[in-house]
Amino acid sequence: MDKEALFEARTNPDFLKYLEEARINSMKAEDIGLMYETLDSMLVLDLDEEKVNKLYEQILKTSFSNVEKILSKHAKLNLEDDNLLYVRALYEHAIEKWSHDNFDGAKDLIFVLANIVDDESLVKSLKILIVFLSSKIGLDDFYDTRVDLEADVDDEKYGYFITNFNFDNQEFLDENKDILETEYKNLKHLLGN
Repeated sequence: MDKEALFEARTNPDFLKYLEEARINSMKAEDIGLMYETLDSMLVLDLDEEKVNKLYEQILKTSFSNVEKILSKHAKLNLEDDNLLYVRALYEHAIEKWSHDNFDGAKDLIFVLANIVDDESLVKSLKILIVFLSSKIGLDDFYDTRVDLEADVDDEKYGYFITNFNFDNQEFLDENKDILETEYKNLKHLLGN
């Protein structure tokens, strides 16, 4: 979207009314898809931060609640439909914690995700993040030194997650298996085991 189109969207009263109605209705219905669609639009248009935050809070609340229901059935989360958006919400929450140097909070959430997601590629990436979080590397430094920013995303569903690094994923995991084993021992209580 170019600057002119952004300005037009920001100043179009009909569109802004539609967006506000979508925000309210999606929150009431706990419709994760519509909530994210509305949130993404509001962020692109740089709209009211308080409304954005309330919508994001509802996304998290809805995601945590629905993930809890899925897990109570002893199922894992695949990366399809609403499940993908629940995983996205929890992942983004972890990255937000990391951005504020809350390494333990981010690591706890990433660890839980690594154990409840049914997707081998994403689980490998989550385990890699656990290793870096255990070393307390800052998010900016991590991005600048470890993430392959030029890589193409293999599959659209991975577009919400960091999955491309400037090293071989499996080799890295093999080299850091002791760290992962220690972290599993320290964090397995989070899984209710």
